[in-house]
Amino acid sequence: MEDKEFIFESPLSAQQQAWRTKHPDWISDHFYMGEFMYSAVAVERGLENTPTPEARKAIRNLVKNLLEPLRRYAGCSEGMHISSGYRCEELNRLVGGVKNSQHLTGEAVDIYTLDNCYLFNALQRSGLNFDQVIYYRRRNFIHLSLKLKGKNRRQVIIK
Repeated sequence: MEDKEFIFESPLSAQQQAWRTKHPDWISDHFYMGEFMYSAVAVERGLENTPTPEARKAIRNLVKNLLEPLRRYAGCSEGMHISSGYRCEELNRLVGGVKNSQHLTGEAVDIYTLDNCYLFNALQRSGLNFDQVIYYRRRNFIHLSLKLKGKNRRQVIIK
């Protein structure tokens, strides 16, 4: 694997900083539950975007068995950022998510890095288990999912 380091600076708004300060519950060395819950749309609409206990379990599974191993494998030193994680039903509807979205169960996350194409290819080379990886080239993010129960499909899609 080619050595590659991602460095991505993304200044947080005061609103984001305040919200994230209230949710410091770390799941791993690099990810915390608040990242999966935060949504500007939810904040603007006053939605309580709190995962169920089962969704929290799925989020921890996603971090432990996909995000952290992928981060290590791809050498993302500081550049794997979550743009959308868990979504309550109302938030999913407001953002135009599909009715059976894995975001509803905590099994999916949308991320971005400095080089999404590299990360997309690294995941396919890694041998890591996943349910879906969808690379949205124009919108510049990657959707990743990992089922908590059942067989993962290893479905690869480019849009």
